[in-house]
Amino acid sequence: MPAALEEFCGSIFWLLPMWKSKSKKSPLTKFYIIKQVLAMLLLLTAVAELVLTIVEGTGQDPLPAVMYTNPSLYIVTWVRVSGTACQVTGKDHVCQCLGTCTPKACLRDRAGPAALPEPQWCSFSQILVLLIHDARRFCLCRDSVVLFCFWILSLLSGILPFQSLVRRALQDPISDVPRFVLFFISYGLQLLLFLVSGFSDISPEAKEMAKKNPEVTASILSTVTFEWYSRIVYKGYRKPLEVEDVWELRDKDRTQSIYAIFEKNMKTALRKAQAELEKRKRKKRRQECDTEHMNGMSKAQSQDILVLEEKQPKKKKKKGGKGDSSHKDYPKKWLMKTLFKAFLPNLALAVAFKLVHDGLVFVSPQLLKLLIAFVSDMEAFAWQGYLYSILLFLTALLQSLCLQQYFNLCFQLGINVRASLIAAIYKKALTMSSATRKESTVGETVNLMSADAQRFMDMANFVHQLWSAPLQIILSIIFLWAELGPSVLAGIAVMVLLIPINGFLVNKSKVIQVRNMKNKDERMKIMGEVLSGIKILKLFAWEPSFEKRINEIRTCELKDLLKFSYLQSISIFVFSCAPFLVSLASFAVYVLVDENNVLDAQKAFTSISLFNVLRFPMAMLPLVLSSMVQTNVSKERLERYLGGEDLDTSAIHHDFIPGSAVRFSEATFAWEQDGNAVIKDVTLDIKPGSLVAVVGAVGSGKSSLVSAMLGEMENIKGHINIQGSLAYVPQQAWIQNATLKDNILFGSELDEARYQKVIKACALLPDLELLPAGDQTEIGEKGINLSGGQKQRVSLARAVYNDADIYILDDPLSAVDAHVGRHLFEHVLGPKGLLQKKTRILVTHSISFLPQVDNIVVLVAGAVSEHGSYSTLLANGGAFAQFLNSYGSQEEDAADETNADIALSGVEEQGDEGMEPCVEEGPDDVVTMTLKREASIHRRDFSRSISTQSTTSVKKAQEEPIEKIKGQKLIEKEAVETGKVKFSMYLRYLRAVGLGFSFWVTMAYVGQYVAYVGTNLWLSAWTDDAERYQNETYPVQQRDLRIGVFGALGVSQALFLLLATILSSHGAMRASRIMHEQLLSNILHVPMSFFDTTPTGRIVNRFAKDIFTVDETIPMSFRSWLNCFMGIISTLVMIILATPFFAIVIVPLGIFYYFVLRFYISTSRQLRRLDSVTRSPIYSHFGETVSGLSVIRAYGHQQRFLQQNEKTMDINQKCVYSWIVSNRWLAIRLEFVGSLVVFFSALLAVISKQTLEGGLVGLSISSALNVTQTLNWLVRVSSELETNIVAVERVHEYTKVKREAPWVTEKRPPHGWPSKGEIQFVDYKVRYRPELELVLHGITCNIESTEKVGVVGRTGAGKSSLTNCLFRVLEAAGGKIIIDGLDIATIGLHDLRQNLTIIPQDPVLFTGTLRMNLDPFDQYTDEEVWKALELAHLKTYVQELPERLQHIVSEGGENLSVGQRQLVCLARALLRKAKILILDEATAAVDLETDHLIQTTIRSAFADCTVLTIAHRLHTIMDSNRVMVMHAGKIVEYDSPEKLLQMQGAFSAMAKDAGITNTETTTL
Repeated sequence: MPAALEEFCGSIFWLLPMWKSKSKKSPLTKFYIIKQVLAMLLLLTAVAELVLTIVEGTGQDPLPAVMYTNPSLYIVTWVRVSGTACQVTGKDHVCQCLGTCTPKACLRDRAGPAALPEPQWCSFSQILVLLIHDARRFCLCRDSVVLFCFWILSLLSGILPFQSLVRRALQDPISDVPRFVLFFISYGLQLLLFLVSGFSDISPEAKEMAKKNPEVTASILSTVTFEWYSRIVYKGYRKPLEVEDVWELRDKDRTQSIYAIFEKNMKTALRKAQAELEKRKRKKRRQECDTEHMNGMSKAQSQDILVLEEKQPKKKKKKGGKGDSSHKDYPKKWLMKTLFKAFLPNLALAVAFKLVHDGLVFVSPQLLKLLIAFVSDMEAFAWQGYLYSILLFLTALLQSLCLQQYFNLCFQLGINVRASLIAAIYKKALTMSSATRKESTVGETVNLMSADAQRFMDMANFVHQLWSAPLQIILSIIFLWAELGPSVLAGIAVMVLLIPINGFLVNKSKVIQVRNMKNKDERMKIMGEVLSGIKILKLFAWEPSFEKRINEIRTCELKDLLKFSYLQSISIFVFSCAPFLVSLASFAVYVLVDENNVLDAQKAFTSISLFNVLRFPMAMLPLVLSSMVQTNVSKERLERYLGGEDLDTSAIHHDFIPGSAVRFSEATFAWEQDGNAVIKDVTLDIKPGSLVAVVGAVGSGKSSLVSAMLGEMENIKGHINIQGSLAYVPQQAWIQNATLKDNILFGSELDEARYQKVIKACALLPDLELLPAGDQTEIGEKGINLSGGQKQRVSLARAVYNDADIYILDDPLSAVDAHVGRHLFEHVLGPKGLLQKKTRILVTHSISFLPQVDNIVVLVAGAVSEHGSYSTLLANGGAFAQFLNSYGSQEEDAADETNADIALSGVEEQGDEGMEPCVEEGPDDVVTMTLKREASIHRRDFSRSISTQSTTSVKKAQEEPIEKIKGQKLIEKEAVETGKVKFSMYLRYLRAVGLGFSFWVTMAYVGQYVAYVGTNLWLSAWTDDAERYQNETYPVQQRDLRIGVFGALGVSQALFLLLATILSSHGAMRASRIMHEQLLSNILHVPMSFFDTTPTGRIVNRFAKDIFTVDETIPMSFRSWLNCFMGIISTLVMIILATPFFAIVIVPLGIFYYFVLRFYISTSRQLRRLDSVTRSPIYSHFGETVSGLSVIRAYGHQQRFLQQNEKTMDINQKCVYSWIVSNRWLAIRLEFVGSLVVFFSALLAVISKQTLEGGLVGLSISSALNVTQTLNWLVRVSSELETNIVAVERVHEYTKVKREAPWVTEKRPPHGWPSKGEIQFVDYKVRYRPELELVLHGITCNIESTEKVGVVGRTGAGKSSLTNCLFRVLEAAGGKIIIDGLDIATIGLHDLRQNLTIIPQDPVLFTGTLRMNLDPFDQYTDEEVWKALELAHLKTYVQELPERLQHIVSEGGENLSVGQRQLVCLARALLRKAKILILDEATAAVDLETDHLIQTTIRSAFADCTVLTIAHRLHTIMDSNRVMVMHAGKIVEYDSPEKLLQMQGAFSAMAKDAGITNTETTTL
């Protein structure tokens, strides 16, 4: 024997690896060796036992057969086990001889890596197993699920012989020593192997992967209990988690792999759905034809029509013909099938876990029944009680493990469904045809991603309830029927009755919610306007009026909210009554039906446990069904979008044609399939390397021609052949939210020399000097911190850097100034430019460059009217010659004017925020000079929100570069709160609720739970009657008393709850009101500088999201928290009443619970934050992609953007996944605590059996069974409360912002001040923010009464600052301003602002009536208002309106023209008629005619006022009494215009630039 073994261990063991020559030899780990040694020892014990048996068997009495078979089986098993000790997780590779595995698995295994030729000299199975075991060494994770289960079973089955051997040994001397010893050795080894297999055996190669994600290599135990996740929880407890701390996703969870599976299934399903669609359309056409035929057409005619009808849609059919506007048909019913097929494995596994769990749910009540019977039966053996306790514990444990695995699968399914849908939507957006694209806006598509995909995610979490809830309900009813017979129906009837009541309440509250949403939207709309027009509000002192308006809406909102809370209270009341009413009804009917029916503990508490089981599915089912309905809407929207038509680029050919770069062959294109052709029969040939200009009037189809080349249009006939790669510069530059450098590189490799060359040619060098961080400056969304011209040049640079063969340039020179345009043409586009060797197709309006191009194509109404060189076309005298004549003259004028006028008018429009180069720099480089002006001409097309990052002028930037970097961060990053929420926040909220309210709410909850405990104790006393009146009839009055008190206690419990919820909703309302009032009043009191440095979105968020949380979420969270907390306390009280020793157990459990809670909450809270932080980039990236689609497609970068999207999504996925696992990690630990509570309450009941009644045992254990869920909830609710209370913190943060000076002070100005209108500046200094430089350096000047003063100066000279100082929007840093002998710093802001008038640069109007816009406080009569309108030349217009003065002005005054808005602002000023008028003259908005009207009105109406005009055009101030010339915050000249012109100073230089030689030439 030893020899055989020696041979066995010696040779074959070490030969095996050689056969596996292909793969590298996997190193032996310590675990591997330990497992091998233990398995070998086990093998030896089995062999020894067999030898023993054989030796004994040779004696006289033949031994029973089992003595031989057992050891033999063991031998085989151990060999197998030693083989599979390193088995791969999750696959049933072991062919256990103990029936733990199917023959199929066995075969599967043979087909595995170990299926090698079988050597002859050893038994088949042993060799096979050894081969398998060796193969396992080459797996990533070497643990085996089957082995783990096998050890558990093996140990369990050994328990009985173990204890019987021990007991026998204790009583008599041991008879069979060898067997006794062998058994214990064998059992010990099995125990060791079990322990060892709990740790994961990681191969060295897998160690790296384990660092990125330990889940990959986690052992079975670790996977089941989520122990592998603990490291993150500890880390999250020690410091707030960052995105980098979160583990990477497993490969199979990455967006790419999920989407690949989804897409494969989607394609097949979509194909079928499209075929169905075709059938539907054909059928519909057939019906239409039939009806037409019925209408009495001859057969021939109808045939013709059919042919025609067929011809038209043929094309459309080819491409699947699905549009997606609501009336168009689209492929239906494919999405659910696709999702089902794609995620089938997950669904199947979840079903398995759920089934096991649902089964186990019903085991606990049965065990409880047995346990109560055991306590009541004095004769029963003690071990039965212990067995039941252990079984209760194991059931609870298994149930919790299954449930958590099931939840984990469900939530994973949810995020995977969301990921695949978002990826599908993104990919669809990249391939969508322009017709389909028109049908859904960017906002709607982002909505598909955020709302609809999210809905699917929520649905996936609960999808299994659709079958599980009915199953649980049916099983509960069956078990209950067994307990109480037909009287169960009474209880169920109560439940069913409650459903419609709940439904009614839900509908009612929906109506209120909808109404409330309207109020909320209205409030947010006004709030948004207030914030965007805050400057006007401050200048006109209108804050109180708007505060009143907002508070009125808020009052309505709170009224509705209170109604909603009442409904909610009733609904909670009904829901909490349910379990008690159900048990009352059932028990009462059961007892009343037949007097032999006595309620005993077994029946009562088993039934109560079952009713508790029943509550959850009954509550869930309606929720899941309503969620289904919502998901169905989303499903239709997604099917319509994803089934939409794709871009059809079949008309763009890429054939090689020598001597031709682009060739149009009778190309006819339209924007929509059945639309009118926009490009008609174009036949053109463009030679390689030529520069072709495309010209034509507006709307002649130039841009459409470009789109056709890019394949963005629908082909009707003909084709376009393009040879080589494309680069495209669109008319509206598309800029990504990335650094300037990334925008230019656009995914290409960096070649420094070429990059520098491109930047220089595109005139970007001077811009880089201005930008805070050069080419590393981050460009905001939509290029918000670049001017129009800069964006266009970046867009051009991107194309030039992208070194393509053919350049399509759609009017890139329109947004830039003439000089810059010339520079770009010379250095980039022209015959000597960077692109001279490339084919360039240039759409342009600029005639000056046409003589230098090789070929000109003239478009008229979508067709080429003529083409040829400049000279040829001029000679032809066709359309082109006329075009030249009409535009040419303007161009020349423009060229002359540019030099003069732009200098002043250009950038000045931007007010102080522009970036004019300083005069001192000297005009050494034309481009540099005009860079900052270029945007002016086309300023209006681009957003005005040039970021204020460059308030400082270039000069200042040169003086103090450090300061510039300081000012570069205009907008501070929003503080993300980390760590624990301060306790003071809870107190602050409770104070807002009112301490009285808070106290009474708590007392009401205490009352409710006292009643709850009372109810249960009464029930347990009732059930003990069964013992007391065992053999006599149950007295009727006793029965009625029991039912009556039980009912009364239950009702009081519900009433206390009702009281608590109603009180708390009143308190919550009070808190909401107070917090909103404080927030609003403070925001209206803060100084202007706060609004300059805080993005509006951030403030709006406080009023929207945070106030919503305070209104609705926090009260709910507080209530739930109180509920759970009291629930747990009352349960523990009941258990202690039954078994007082339980109090000892509570302490360690409580400590464990507390630690788990603290660890979890910090991690979970941070993960939630990370989720929201990482989610927004997905949507913004998508929005960006959609707006730049044509560019992305033209460069062919779809793949790069898809990958970028996947990356962005994976970051979000890993945060969400981590959050999901953290919840499971927590739940498993808490449910373990819950299981221990159950176990100890059962165990103590068994121990103190003698002193206990069955009723009390039932009470304590049925409460314990319920506590597990509640424990879990308490943590959830605590963390939710902590997350939500942050809103209080955020609101509070903005109620503490420093306010501006008080609106009204003790010192009031005299009535009718200012009567004269004299203004004195005395050494006045001012700065914008404390850390910035002075803007005005000690200004001293006098302005006489009724004097008209013009203020001029280059941008940044401090002109607008002057007006801000008069209104004290900026407070003085030194000196003072005196108006009519009163220092303005001594009076209240409103007293000052109400007595001055300003006509601001941007006309800001608010939503509301026209009258409200003129006179928000209703201070003036209608006559006065009409008079003002008449003077403002608006009277006739307003009289023609149907509502006249009550005409509703839309948001931002959108329904009035810009000129009319300016006139409304003028009417405002006329109505105020203050002694001092300040004109921030805004010519940008007004045409010359309106401008003239305004000027004349001001001259006549304000003749007796002091008027300060901030001039942007010199013409308007030439008739002023005096002109103040400012430069760099100082007054350099101050005198009458005539004298200043003669002085030959700064003013006369400006005048010369503007073409003014003397005061008379004031051309308006």
